[in-house]
Amino acid sequence: MAHFARRAGIGAIVTALVLALPAAPAHAGTPQAPGTASRPVLSVAEAARFTPATYLERSGPYAAPVADPWRPGPVRPGRPDVVVRPGDSVQEAVDTVHRLGGDRRRYILVTPGTYPGTVFIPAGGPPLTLHGVGDVRIEHSLDGAASPADWAAAVNPDGRYAEGDPAWAMYRSCATRTQATVGLCASVVWSESPGLELAGLTIVNTLPDLAGTHQAVALRTDADRTLVERVRLVSRQDTFHTNAADATRIARVVVRDSYVEGDTDFVFGRATAVFERVHFHVVSTRKPTDGVVFSPSTNPAHPFGFLVRHSLLTTDAGYDGAPTANLGRAWDQSAGSTGYLPGVSPNGQLVIRESAIDGGFDPVAPWAPAATTGRPFAGNVTDGRDLDDPAFNRLWEYRTV
Repeated sequence: MAHFARRAGIGAIVTALVLALPAAPAHAGTPQAPGTASRPVLSVAEAARFTPATYLERSGPYAAPVADPWRPGPVRPGRPDVVVRPGDSVQEAVDTVHRLGGDRRRYILVTPGTYPGTVFIPAGGPPLTLHGVGDVRIEHSLDGAASPADWAAAVNPDGRYAEGDPAWAMYRSCATRTQATVGLCASVVWSESPGLELAGLTIVNTLPDLAGTHQAVALRTDADRTLVERVRLVSRQDTFHTNAADATRIARVVVRDSYVEGDTDFVFGRATAVFERVHFHVVSTRKPTDGVVFSPSTNPAHPFGFLVRHSLLTTDAGYDGAPTANLGRAWDQSAGSTGYLPGVSPNGQLVIRESAIDGGFDPVAPWAPAATTGRPFAGNVTDGRDLDDPAFNRLWEYRTV
């Protein structure tokens, strides 16, 4: 794995990758197929299956998916329905366009500034484009280990969520939880809206570097056809939750030209997600070893979880002395009480291809045991291997350097 300069821009590195990797023969720094049981690698023929088109080809229930090709172009903001300026509420703007209704896409323009507080985007409104110009930062400090009462006090001190508001049900679903902690409700921006577009934003969960397990989500997306472009997502654990509100149905996400920072499972969930030209950065300020980037929770019947193309994976200087960072691990979501059940439990699927990985990652065993069950990583390197064999992990590399 090449070790890239910490200050190198993702644009320059990705441009080099795009120009050189797809057509050029593999060089000495590129892991070769079939790889090893601790670092499996796809062949050219195997990799042909994993493209943005195949990941985004179908929607609907996993049991009976339907052809529904999605080929999103760049976000193109239209005439704004609402303009948000410093001192305004982004949530109030979302509520305003939600009440407009209809099927026509609506646009919210956010002008430069810092906007404290959460933003909840409910289903049932028109398709929405929320885009920033200049330096736009949405931030809040939320801890997944907080009680529902403490979460409610942190999220709604000014009454921005009130009965009758479009996002009231989302707020109430977390404020009235019967569990001791709010868990993944600790999300700064949370969307249940199909067709959402986010562009030109920085979203930060500013929870301090607390020791232990403290989920602190910057962005959570629950619906199909979510497009994220030129967005910076910053937190520590669970920065970006690419979720599906309905565990039985496909939810597709595309992320482009963006930056995601964290230390533990900071890109995770059961969505089908394509990442292109994205910089993933592991930080050591809270967790000095064994950081983990990806934690997919893919339905066992679905062949497509996360696809990472022409991207950059780096660690901060805390990993210079010992390369212990992990590219990812399976989540094994909801399998804690049963253990992993082949063909029944989620089996996270991920391909990292034509991308650059720096020297802070473990070069021999870059995949960690599963998050929930501790299932040891097992890559399939058998002859004629089935890439979806549930007895093995589905975490792969292809033409990485």
